[in-house]
Amino acid sequence: MAQTLFDKIWQSHAVAQTEGGATLIAIDRIFLHERTGAAALKRMADMGRKVRDPARVFAVMDHIVDTRIGRGDGTLMAGGEGFITETRAACKAAGITLFDVNDRDQGIVHVISPEQGIVLPACTLVAPDSHTCTQGAFGALAWGIGSSEAEHAMVTGTLRLDKPKTMRVRFDGTLSPGVTPKDMVLALIAQHGAGGGAGFALEFAGVAVSAMDMEGRMTLCNMATEFSAMTGMIAPDAKTFAYLAGRPYAPGDFDDPYWKNLHSDEGAVFDKQIVLDASTIAPMVSWGTSPEHSMPITAQVPAGPKRAHHYIGLAPGDRLAGTAIDAAFIGSCTNSRLSDLRRAAQILEGRRIAPSIRKALAVPGSMAVKRAAEAEGLDRIFEAAGFEWRMSGCSLCFYAGGEGFPEGSRVISSTNRNFEGRQGPGIRTHIASPETVAASAIAGSIADPREYAREEAAA
Repeated sequence: MAQTLFDKIWQSHAVAQTEGGATLIAIDRIFLHERTGAAALKRMADMGRKVRDPARVFAVMDHIVDTRIGRGDGTLMAGGEGFITETRAACKAAGITLFDVNDRDQGIVHVISPEQGIVLPACTLVAPDSHTCTQGAFGALAWGIGSSEAEHAMVTGTLRLDKPKTMRVRFDGTLSPGVTPKDMVLALIAQHGAGGGAGFALEFAGVAVSAMDMEGRMTLCNMATEFSAMTGMIAPDAKTFAYLAGRPYAPGDFDDPYWKNLHSDEGAVFDKQIVLDASTIAPMVSWGTSPEHSMPITAQVPAGPKRAHHYIGLAPGDRLAGTAIDAAFIGSCTNSRLSDLRRAAQILEGRRIAPSIRKALAVPGSMAVKRAAEAEGLDRIFEAAGFEWRMSGCSLCFYAGGEGFPEGSRVISSTNRNFEGRQGPGIRTHIASPETVAASAIAGSIADPREYAREEAAA
């Protein structure tokens, strides 16, 4: 019988079936971070339980760690240093590989795992972070879990799961200039709702997806969780294998025929299919307090929940383009990779952010990304434009009680969530692509990045 990629991975990792119909799934890789990692390892130690296979478990300092240049264990978040020092001690005691605060390979978990070749096609990978689905871009089955599930996976090497349904999301056609994978996934969520993927494992496919580089594919899969899907994945191809080959934890090559069979078979049946025309997608920006509250930048704000309109301060019929902003953020596991920084820098080069912008941050997704960007001079472009150039970490993707934006700020952000208070109490967040963030920072208001590309072309 023809199988989907998801079914192939599920079947190869199924250990046993429970009486209630759930499946015990073997877990190949587990990632921890300092926000919950120490607590999970401490509970295990208190109960006399050990990590079954420490070689399969990795940890990173990314969620609470300070991103200011010259950082150490200290954080602006009260009590944050304790999370860091306790995680370090717990990882050492358990024999777990840790990417520490100032390790040259430190970074956001979903950025460094591919960089290191820890995620591989057809592997199962879990982490106590909802954006673990990012790594499905490599043809892996990757999903977010809770801390207690992380403990279970570390002790037993398995997790109990109810099998989700399958959905294929196909993007036909070719993206227009200035339109990005971030815009694609926001268009999907806006059209089908933030709950549209609930109960499904997604496979992204189609001409527009095949044309993407690996970093674009990671952005697409990253926001499968904002669609409420269990995970998102893309079948591995030559681009995938070329990206991974020779990385520290990956094979030197992917010549074995096994790797070439990791795709959905012709005739495989999905429980649901969605088809979008990529050529019709425009740069997208969120207007409200959910990713489903997103719209083309040239459109008018639609009628939506009163609370969302009240919080964001926009009424039905208002135009997003031209709405004044106070701050800009480029970073997060969604859009902090080298290609993201390059595209934003192309817009910023030779320009300055508006005087009204009170804070603008550029936070590379990993120290490796930071070094590569600096080798190309991107840091100098960001700083000359008025952005702060930071060290890697999750930073202000979410507010942890430390650093924040000025009170009451309206922020244009390359992150993935625009919930009430996500970037700080009372902060109004508009999520968009790095290009849109850069263009908006220059304009001092939400701006169409295509206009800046046209200016460059005319010059």
